[in-house]
Amino acid sequence: MELPKNEQELLKNLETLIAQTYEVEKEFIELKNILNGVIEFLPQALWVINKEGEIIVKNSKADEFDFIPQEGEIEFNNKYYLVQSSTIKDKKIISATDITQQKRNERLIAMGQMAAHLAHEIRNPIGSIAILISILKKQCPSELLDEMKSAIFRVERIIKSTLLFSKGIQPKIKKFLLSELKKELENSIKYYSYSKEIKFLFFLPDIEIEADFDLILLVLQNMIFNAIDAIEEDENEEGIIEILYQQNDKYHIINVYDSGKDFENPNILFEPFKSTKTKGNGLGLALSLEILKAHEGKIELAKEKKGFKIFIPKTIQK
Repeated sequence: MELPKNEQELLKNLETLIAQTYEVEKEFIELKNILNGVIEFLPQALWVINKEGEIIVKNSKADEFDFIPQEGEIEFNNKYYLVQSSTIKDKKIISATDITQQKRNERLIAMGQMAAHLAHEIRNPIGSIAILISILKKQCPSELLDEMKSAIFRVERIIKSTLLFSKGIQPKIKKFLLSELKKELENSIKYYSYSKEIKFLFFLPDIEIEADFDLILLVLQNMIFNAIDAIEEDENEEGIIEILYQQNDKYHIINVYDSGKDFENPNILFEPFKSTKTKGNGLGLALSLEILKAHEGKIELAKEKKGFKIFIPKTIQK
């Protein structure tokens, strides 16, 4: 039986309304998914709370917390967060931004300023002591004076590294032969005290590179002295340190290997003022990394042996 015309028109309008409702619901779901995606994409932990104090929305970063934080700076799970809030109608929005790196940078700046001040204060008397030791060594050579000279050499290196790290690094690029570094490294080793039998194998060819000679020398000195300390802390009574050269299309690559004690915590190797060594001051590797960055190079842990791979670009923007 055919429906009256007015009922047919009403039914048609109802079908259209239902279709439009489905379309609106589909768009609403899409918008909700987009909103949830945006909330999840945010770098902050986020909570939305209703007037009853119940959480109605939060992202996965908020799941890391087992509480709803209050406004201000807080420390949680060895991280620092800045907590902020705002209210829209009857909903409260709370965000927690990770400021751990910012706090770390602030501490490093303060430590760097203090270290630079101390280095300046120590530099002059250390220089005077070094001159006095050299004079005494000429008049009456002794093993004690040699040990004192080695100790002064170590302190002078720490002062130089501290001042370089605090002031910033500006390499003076010039051409030199890679092999020229070998003699300087061998002389440096003479001033570094160690008790075990260590074999040094340096294979640095007569290849011309462009870099800051003194800064690259400092990087290799840091690597070698770290390797000596690792061998000293190892249970074996002898060890070996190798410096091997290779290259690819973009980089001169200097490999520094040693047979000493393995790295205790590779994650903090390049963090300033952190060291697991008994002799470490935590600046050698951090400074080496900054020097290589200033050369547009890089440093990586070696995979084939225990040690490092130093990358110096064949072409540096001066």
